[in-house]
Amino acid sequence: MISEPDRRKTIELIETVRETGARLIPACQVLEISARTYQRWTKAGSVLKDRRPEAIRPIPANKLTPDERQRVLDMCHQKENASQPPSQMVPKLADQGQYIASESSFYRILHEVNEQNHRGRSQKPRKSTPPKGFCATGPNQVWTWDITWLPTSIRGMFFYLYMIVDVFSRKIVGWEVYNRECSSNAATFVHKAVLAEGCILKPLVLHSDNGSPQKGSTLNAKLESLGIMASFSRPRVSNDNPYSEALFRTCKYRPGYPRSGFETIEDSRRWVNQFVLWYNNIHLHSAIRFVTPNQRHRGEDRQILQHRQIIYEKAKRRNGNRWSGATRNWSYIDHVWLNPPKLNKDNALQLNAA
Repeated sequence: MISEPDRRKTIELIETVRETGARLIPACQVLEISARTYQRWTKAGSVLKDRRPEAIRPIPANKLTPDERQRVLDMCHQKENASQPPSQMVPKLADQGQYIASESSFYRILHEVNEQNHRGRSQKPRKSTPPKGFCATGPNQVWTWDITWLPTSIRGMFFYLYMIVDVFSRKIVGWEVYNRECSSNAATFVHKAVLAEGCILKPLVLHSDNGSPQKGSTLNAKLESLGIMASFSRPRVSNDNPYSEALFRTCKYRPGYPRSGFETIEDSRRWVNQFVLWYNNIHLHSAIRFVTPNQRHRGEDRQILQHRQIIYEKAKRRNGNRWSGATRNWSYIDHVWLNPPKLNKDNALQLNAA
C-alpha cells in the first residue's frame, strides 16, 4: 500500500521527466507502476489517496472467536509448553485428541501479543546485506582475486592457482601457482601484481572471498602499506565474486587443460602462463564487446569499436533489406559494476534520463 505522500512524489517524478520528452509508459515502468495506475491516481487533475483502508470489509467466516483465541494463549501459557514452539504444541494436541487452531494461527496470535521471540543460546537469525558495490570507469580501479585448486597426477594432492582480474578490462593482472594456501603467499602475489601494473599508492579496491588466505593478517598489512582497500563477499555467496569465478571456469574448460592433472608445479606454471597469454592477448571477451582484455586495458577498444560500427553502417547502406532494425551494438562500455546496488526510484529515473 502506497501512502499519499509517496504517490505525490511518484506523480511529480513522472511529470518532470515527461516535460523533458519522456513517454508515460516507460516512465511508469521505471517506477514499477503501470500507466493505468498513474491514470487512476490522477483523476480530476489531483492525486487521490488510497481509499482501501476506509473500505468496510466483512468479517471472515473462518475467523477465530475471542474464546478460541484466548484458548490458544492459555495453552501456550501452560508450564509444560513454556519452551515449546507451536510446531511442537500442535502435533502433541492432535495426539491428545484436541484441535484448537492451526500452527500458523498459533504463530500469528503469539506475534500479535508480542510473545513470539527468539529464545535459546543460539544467535538470532540476521538478514545478510549485500557487500558494497564498486564502479570501475577505467583499468586498475577495481580488482578481484581468488584461489582455485589445480589437480596433480597424485590423487588428493593439489597445487593452488592465485589469480587477479581487473573488473574494467577483464585483464589478468597477476597470477602465481603455489603448493599451499596462505596469507604470506597472497601478500607476495598481490605485491607483484601492483608493481607490474605500476599502481602503488593509487586508489584501488581488491575484492575477494572470505577464505583464511584472503583475510589473513599478513595480507591485510600488505594491503594497508600499498594503499589498497579490501572488499569481501558475503559468507558462502560465490555470486559476490563473479568475475574471478567466471575466469576460473574459462581456465579449466580451456582445450588442452590436463584432465589427469599436472606432474610438477613447473608444468602447472607453464600451462597457466600460456593460458594467461592467450586470455589477455587473443581471447575476444564477450562482456567487453569482443575485444581482448589487453586492448581494453590499454584503451584501444574505443577506436576498434568505432571502426566496427562504421563497417556495419556501410554494410547496411549497401544491403538495407538484410536488417530489420539497427545494426549490432558496438558502443563503448564506459563503466563496469562489481555488485551493483539496487536502484531506488530516484536513481532509476536519473540513470534512465542519462
